[in-house]
Amino acid sequence: VQLQASGGGLVEAGGSLRLSCVSSGSIFSPNTRGWYRQVPGKQRELVATITSGGNTNYADSVKGRFTISRDNVKNTVYLQMNTLKPEDTAVYYCNERDFYGMDYWGKGTQVTVSS
Repeated sequence: VQLQASGGGLVEAGGSLRLSCVSSGSIFSPNTRGWYRQVPGKQRELVATITSGGNTNYADSVKGRFTISRDNVKNTVYLQMNTLKPEDTAVYYCNERDFYGMDYWGKGTQVTVSS
């Protein structure tokens, strides 16, 4: 499985960005897709996940501001990020976890929120 993320960039506080991640496709479905983020010196943390059936889970810090969605036909997961804050600045990684619990990671995309 190969994951290709895009959509990161520089935005002012209060602005919005949408991240996309295309998957080459897991042969072991159903699967869970998600977004994680990491800042230097800290552990990678969960941002949001979505199951094949559409069940979502969010970190408390992004609830009400971020929305995760997926298009199973396009094998793509999205992260709509609104009302961005400087503390959202991080490298964002997309993830796919297959039916057997195997994790796949894409290369990160940088999100920088200026104050």
